[in-house]
Amino acid sequence: MNLPTAALDPTETTEPTGEPPAHHRAIKSFVLRAGRMGSGQVRAMEELGPAYVLPYAAQPLDAAQAFGRSAPLVLEIGFGMGDATAAIAAALPGTDFLGVEVHSPGVGALLKLIGEQGLANVRIVRHDAVEVLDHMIAPGSLGGVHVFFPDPWHKKKHNKRRLIQTEFVAQLCTRLAPGGYLHCATDWQPYAEQMLEVLSAEPALRNTAEGYAPRPHYRPLTKFERRGLKLGHGVWDLVFQRA
Repeated sequence: MNLPTAALDPTETTEPTGEPPAHHRAIKSFVLRAGRMGSGQVRAMEELGPAYVLPYAAQPLDAAQAFGRSAPLVLEIGFGMGDATAAIAAALPGTDFLGVEVHSPGVGALLKLIGEQGLANVRIVRHDAVEVLDHMIAPGSLGGVHVFFPDPWHKKKHNKRRLIQTEFVAQLCTRLAPGGYLHCATDWQPYAEQMLEVLSAEPALRNTAEGYAPRPHYRPLTKFERRGLKLGHGVWDLVFQRA
């Protein structure tokens, strides 16, 4: 199994990170909060946004043109404030990362890090992730997908808003190249159980572990996750590979 040594930013909070529900267009799985942007984030948005934030378009993305080269592409759904995303991109300059996020402070924060660290292998789309997947990602074009700490939608009546649903996973599989992987992580056990059930039922995927996977070395711990672990909270990783 050739898994890249790269990871997304597990979000620094458990607030929604921009992922929509599985093809339920009338319902969004995120609540778009205004959020306060610092002056550095605002400046980064103004100065770097035109170069690093790709406009949503209902047509396949030309990744080679967007990144100025051909390289393995990892789709990141919900990168939070982007700290780990930037760190991993810096450590893996040979991999390109396309981050999908809807919250302005997170987009501004990652842009600021891109500027400070001179990162050339990160691009951002600020749009509904389902529509990005449907229209901008070509079939078989992804080497990996990361979905780290998505909104668990704790209340049972809201479970239908969770991102990891049968239809969405099936769509993800069409975008993964053979041997590409889907890595999910959550700190909410009921959601972990649902993820395991949904992913295990997808015929195009195989589990790389017996049940839940040990945390792969490429997924860094965040401050939020470290705090949770100290309090005895669990974290569950699932790594499935496309046949």
